[in-house]
Amino acid sequence: VQFVESGGGLVQPGGSLRLSCAASGSITSPYGVGWYRQAPGNQRELVARTFSTSNKFYADSVKGRFTISRDNAKNTVYLQMNSLKPEDTAVYYCNFPGVPVDWGQGTHVTVSS
Repeated sequence: VQFVESGGGLVQPGGSLRLSCAASGSITSPYGVGWYRQAPGNQRELVARTFSTSNKFYADSVKGRFTISRDNAKNTVYLQMNSLKPEDTAVYYCNFPGVPVDWGQGTHVTVSS
């Protein structure tokens, strides 16, 4: 499976973006599928993960602001990001937590006034 992330861009603090991640194959995995981000100088971190429609995980830093969703028929994962903060600036990726495949190019998100 290969992932292609899109939807990033420049947004002002408090704004919103919706990221998409299209997979070349099935996104069904016992480990779920997740969104990661990597800010300059930082390690890549898992920010959201979904096992099913009802079973989701969020990092404390994004809880209440980000929403992960999936469309298994389209092999696509989404990340709705609201109330964006400058500290959300990073390159965002998707992958399978625990059993990652090759990382995609990611999509850049910059939150700045």
